[in-house]
Amino acid sequence: MPEFKLADRLATLPPYLFAAIDKAKAEVAAQGIDIISLGIGDPDLPTPEFIIDALHEGAKKPVNHQYPSYVGMLEYRTAVADWYRQRFNVELDPESEVVSLIGSKEGIAHFPLAYVNPGDLVLVATPNYPVYPAATGFAGGEVQFLPLLEENDFLVDLDAVDDDTWARAKMIFVCYPNNPTAATATKEFYERLVQKAKEFNVIVVSDLAYSEIYYDPSNKPLSILEVEGGKDVAIEFHSLSKTYNMTGWRVAMAVGNEQLIAGLGKIKENVDSGIFQAVQEAGIAALRHGEPHAEKFRAIYKERRDVVCKALSDIGIQHRVPEASFYVWAKVPEGNTSADFVTNVLKQTGVVLTPGNGFGTPGEGYFRISLTVNNDLLKEAVSRISKL
Repeated sequence: MPEFKLADRLATLPPYLFAAIDKAKAEVAAQGIDIISLGIGDPDLPTPEFIIDALHEGAKKPVNHQYPSYVGMLEYRTAVADWYRQRFNVELDPESEVVSLIGSKEGIAHFPLAYVNPGDLVLVATPNYPVYPAATGFAGGEVQFLPLLEENDFLVDLDAVDDDTWARAKMIFVCYPNNPTAATATKEFYERLVQKAKEFNVIVVSDLAYSEIYYDPSNKPLSILEVEGGKDVAIEFHSLSKTYNMTGWRVAMAVGNEQLIAGLGKIKENVDSGIFQAVQEAGIAALRHGEPHAEKFRAIYKERRDVVCKALSDIGIQHRVPEASFYVWAKVPEGNTSADFVTNVLKQTGVVLTPGNGFGTPGEGYFRISLTVNNDLLKEAVSRISKL
């Protein structure tokens, strides 16, 4: 049999973090150990019934059985624009400032292809979602990581980046509420970021997937587009996945600067054929009528957060009490590395955690818990960990 060599862009790519976790989990499960997975951020709560009904009705329409528009139905993009106006007080033109996505991961992965040439510098705040540097690499770009540190509340220290680096940079990836640290961005941070981006003509890529998982209604996470001048420099990626428990539906959106949306659209018209229109109709229903359900989900996650944080405090594990997202970012016990700790926990207890260093070097010394199982399983998981 002939041997086929992978392209260099794949040969140099590190193993995808969550694929590696799934493999380790399967190996432990094969030994008969009961698994409690707190690793991947995949909501366990069901998609609301009214969204499923909208999909069912949409799937029966013959018009939806043909190729959809690669940028998305205008009605879907209008629903996105209406939702942004209601939630963030941001005005968007649905025809030119909104594009549909087959999940935000797809859009994030494709976006650098529109603007990054080989050798271009891309800044990535880290710890980070692994897709940001991978997508940059696929486009031939050079990645420079910007550390997110506890002493800065896990916000990028923008002034620590020298002017020569800003001048070279083509774009910067940020994610708030942050995955994995659960940190949130302030208006002052976004204002400073927009100022830097304008000064040096840098594209801001904002990942806002967790904005609707928050615990204080008086302090909701912000969109960078709320900041004056934000739309001049930013494209923002959002998703229905976390808000309405629709991770498997693959329906999302990118919004913001008209030129940046058009660039992404140009890539998409050459590599995909859009979202099944029945799914878009379900997405419209979610955006227009889903807020009461999202509120219930937030209450459930808040209760889970409080259960986990109390249990971690009881066993002396330092951690952040998250204001948003469904992650808890915690420090590994002294004397352990992130990888050694989570590996030991998995092998001895069957509890799956995510090592902080899997999200980037500054994540060393931490681990992430996903609040995506019920309270009883969360209590059981921390109880098992406490016995190590």
